[in-house]
Amino acid sequence: MDLIEQLVTRLQNYTPRSIDEDMPEAGILVPVTRHPEQPNIILTRRAQHMNTHKGQVAFPGGKHDDDDESLMHTALRECHEEIGIPKNKVEIVGQLSQVISLHGIRVTPYVGLVDEDVELIPNLDELDSIFKVPTSFFSDAVPKRRDKMTYKGMALSVPSYDFDTEEGTFEIWGLSAIVLVELMNLAFDTDITIFEQCN
Repeated sequence: MDLIEQLVTRLQNYTPRSIDEDMPEAGILVPVTRHPEQPNIILTRRAQHMNTHKGQVAFPGGKHDDDDESLMHTALRECHEEIGIPKNKVEIVGQLSQVISLHGIRVTPYVGLVDEDVELIPNLDELDSIFKVPTSFFSDAVPKRRDKMTYKGMALSVPSYDFDTEEGTFEIWGLSAIVLVELMNLAFDTDITIFEQCN
C-alpha cells in the first residue's frame, strides 16, 4: 500500500473529535499532493497587512458564509479564492478533529488530495506565499520549541517547526501545527505528541 492509499484508508475509518459548543464556525482545507512515496502538504502564509493572524502560516480556509452549503463547501471555496485550486481539482478524502482558534472560532479541517503539478495562484490580498512541505519533514524534524495551550483544563504542548525554503524560513505553529500533528500521526505513524511537558 502506498502512502496515499494508506492516508485515504485511515481517514475513511477515522472518527474525528467534535466540539459541541455554540460559536462561529470556519472550514479549512488540508491539501495533500498525490505522490505515492513523497506526498506534500500545501500551506500558505498570510499577508502582513491582514487584520488577524498576519504573517502566520495557515491552511486555506475561512469563516462559514451564509451562502455556503456546508463547512466543506467553505473550505473548498476558500481554497479556490486563496490559492487558485478549483473545487473540481480537489478530492475530499476525510475530516480531522475540530479545533478552536484563539479568536473563539470552531474550525473543521478537511483533507483533500490534489495533483502534484496543480497550479497554485496566491491571492495577494490575503497571502504572501504558498509553499509545500514533504510529509517526511515532520517524521524527522525536531520542534524548535513547544507552546503551552489549554482547552477546558487540558494542557497541550504544541510543537513549532521552522521549515526552510529558497523564499526563507516559515514557522509552522499553533492551530496549523495541531491539525498537522493529528494528520501525521493518523496517516503516517509519526507519533508526535502534543501532551509532553512544556519547555
